[in-house]
Amino acid sequence: MRRWRAIPLGLMILAPCTGRNSPSARERIAGPSSGDYVVLIHGLGRTAWSMKRLEWALSREGYRVISMTYPSTRLSVEGASANWLAGLLQRSISDRTAKIHFVTHSLGGIILREFLSCQPIENLGRVVMLAPPNRGSELVDRLRQNWLYHRFTGPAGQQLGTEDSSLPNRIGPARFEVGIIAGDRSLNPRFSAWIPGPDDGKVSVRSTRLEGMTDFLQVRRSHTWMMWRQDVVGAVTSFLKRGCFTGGQVGSVHGKRLRLAVTSPKSSDVGS
Repeated sequence: MRRWRAIPLGLMILAPCTGRNSPSARERIAGPSSGDYVVLIHGLGRTAWSMKRLEWALSREGYRVISMTYPSTRLSVEGASANWLAGLLQRSISDRTAKIHFVTHSLGGIILREFLSCQPIENLGRVVMLAPPNRGSELVDRLRQNWLYHRFTGPAGQQLGTEDSSLPNRIGPARFEVGIIAGDRSLNPRFSAWIPGPDDGKVSVRSTRLEGMTDFLQVRRSHTWMMWRQDVVGAVTSFLKRGCFTGGQVGSVHGKRLRLAVTSPKSSDVGS
């Protein structure tokens, strides 16, 4: 009976995960045949389609965009880093003189941090992380022992806790140019009740921050749909071009530079 009661919880976790989480999706480079590269890395249980609006926008900006689905629910963070991401870069980057930028969502940010801690990229450009659990997720602490969560999130889902020994907390500070965008709007009140402070329904704002980050942007967006929102896409483009997020009010939180996007809820934002 307890297992049946856990099913709705699992469905809430996995509801945003559309499409097959399969490595068989066609690898492609969108955009012009020259210019800097941007590699998009989606989050846990998602597919390359979840980063599609960013792909379209960055291609229009003149970047060569690389986006591919990887088996996020079947790999550990180390496996995704050493095998999938390393292989993707080796196969897809033919112009060794071009800069290689990255835009990640959620788990994708941890995979990239793990990769860069082991295999530095000489011509690394800028990195934008959307809702990364850089200090782990309190939601993982709460659900780690749940059989349905374990079954559907796989090895990586077990590695994202907030304890000091968790993988995100062991990797170390950023030694590259990185801007972080955190959301503070939740679509799941139950999950948010388990997460201290402002959160996006999956990750707390404070857990997204990373020592060594270049800039930080907090937006009224949810974890699930952040990368489809125009203000977020614009902020990503700004950071890749200029190394900072433009617009909004500038302030300071615990000594860190902070840019707060001034947005108000609109009817079109329901489900953000």
